[in-house]
Amino acid sequence: MYGLVNKAIEDLVVTQFGERKWEAIKAKAGVDVEVFVSNEAYPDDITYDLVSAASDILGAPARDILIAFGEHWVLETAAKSYGAMMRSGGQSLKEFLLNLPNFHTRVTMIYPNLRPPSFECSDIGDNSLRLHYLTHRSGLTDFVVGLVQGLGKLYKTPATATLVESKAAGADHDVFEVRWTSAAA
Repeated sequence: MYGLVNKAIEDLVVTQFGERKWEAIKAKAGVDVEVFVSNEAYPDDITYDLVSAASDILGAPARDILIAFGEHWVLETAAKSYGAMMRSGGQSLKEFLLNLPNFHTRVTMIYPNLRPPSFECSDIGDNSLRLHYLTHRSGLTDFVVGLVQGLGKLYKTPATATLVESKAAGADHDVFEVRWTSAAA
């Protein structure tokens, strides 16, 4: 994964728990990188090790860490790193989710070696849809839940994502039932 991902994990931990906790997490994960370079690729294991260590050090399930990270990614990292692209994604949560495949296409122009997941939408209703998540990586479904929740907060449209088909359980790919309420006034 690109350094931007690991920098975002660092930002989340330092912002919410302080620099000492971040240093403890890095030590437990065996990560000796002083500064992650945003556009440099790092082994995926570093990211997974950081999440596992954060779970141990912070005393929270990895699921909760990944959900919090997903929300943080949308509300902080993506907003700062891809602000214009985020704003061009749509005027509502539903529009953004429908345009999500285009978003990753544009991100690959910035990070040419990136192998992002792909998303597809089906069963589109007024307040729900099925979000198909296709990726070569495993273990990030809770991150997707956090992304959806973060997008809901961004659009002031409370949203949930429930895993209804799991690649880990033998499905071809992960599928989430995404539901939202009307945007807050």
